[in-house]
Amino acid sequence: MMEKVFPALMIALDIAAAVVYACDGDVRRMIYWVSAGVLTACVTF
Repeated sequence: MMEKVFPALMIALDIAAAVVYACDGDVRRMIYWVSAGVLTACVTF
């Protein structure tokens, strides 16, 4: 369980970055950060 704390934190930060870019209206960067979070989640879990 302890080995998944860092990847879970990275996923949360990726999604937080996506939210920030979505609020700013930058769709390209929002998609990038959502994709990074999804990829990390797929590899980790």
